[in-house]
Amino acid sequence: MPRSPVLLLIDAGIATACVGAALIVALAPDTGPDTTAGTAAVVGLAAGQASCLLWIRRQPVYGLLVAALLGIGLEALCPQLGWLGFVAAPLAYLARLRPPRVSLVALGLLLAPTPWKLLTGGWRDVLLAAAATALGWAAGELQRGQAQRRCERERAVVGWERERISRELHDVVAHHVAVIAVQAAAAEDVFDRHPEQARAALGAIHEAARAALTELRSVLHALAAVDGTDADGPQPCLAQLDALAEAVRSVGLAVTVSRDGLDDELPDGVQLSAYRIVQESLTNALRHGQATRADVRLRYAAGALRLEVVNDGTARPRRAGAVEGRGIVGMRERARLLGGTLDAGPLPGGGFRVQAELPVGAGR
Repeated sequence: MPRSPVLLLIDAGIATACVGAALIVALAPDTGPDTTAGTAAVVGLAAGQASCLLWIRRQPVYGLLVAALLGIGLEALCPQLGWLGFVAAPLAYLARLRPPRVSLVALGLLLAPTPWKLLTGGWRDVLLAAAATALGWAAGELQRGQAQRRCERERAVVGWERERISRELHDVVAHHVAVIAVQAAAAEDVFDRHPEQARAALGAIHEAARAALTELRSVLHALAAVDGTDADGPQPCLAQLDALAEAVRSVGLAVTVSRDGLDDELPDGVQLSAYRIVQESLTNALRHGQATRADVRLRYAAGALRLEVVNDGTARPRRAGAVEGRGIVGMRERARLLGGTLDAGPLPGGGFRVQAELPVGAGR
């Protein structure tokens, strides 16, 4: 993948700074080589070493190897320039781009010959060479760690967003498809004997399909919006529970809805989650429980919305070690994101109950 212009400018700037520093040291009367040829060789080797920074992102190991070999020449001709020239800069790149198991080996190989400085200086030069090399590695490793943590945060956000998309699509599609399946089966049963009932069932299929498309389009618009909002249509809310109940009644499940203490001031997030929980509970009653009746009760008190959906269906026993279905997991996650709780399970006397408590303050 090609480098961005910003990275190219950064690499070129560091390389230019290295060459400039080499020129200053090489041309200084007290630190540079004694001959013109030696000075020219130092400048050439320094330019070659600095040029490694222009391609080291593509081949970090080979880039450091070439820089170190050129640095041997710089160390022999102009030890005042630094340990192996400016090899600490390519080492920093390697530590940034490769894991510690690679960069630490390179650090050890570069530190091992530092006692060579005793031939041209003293222990102070050895310590400075070791410190400069270690500092270059530490700078690169620090940047690598920061980049890794940033990537982990981005992956976590992507994972959460994928789960949210999956949950939304499941909630939108599963309910309407369940209604369509039930109505299609009913239409097939009465198609010849009671065409008017079959026609009514086909009309219900048509309405369910349109509702599914509308809600799916709303979800896709929300996902495509830059700021995560959807200007083309509101998300479902508690005011639409009666329409939801009517749609479920049309496929043979008697649904009652009771409200206590509710008003229109509940936060949109709480209303959407409550609607989806009720929708999923009724969908499960249709698909899995063979229920004939479901009671939906909502009550707002003490800063929390409490809802309960009870049906008279027969819940299939869950095998030992089996995980909960996606629908229940999604409902529980919706409650958890609002700081609430959700319990779902069969009743001792038969039937199935879903209970949720959603704090209202969390959705504001």
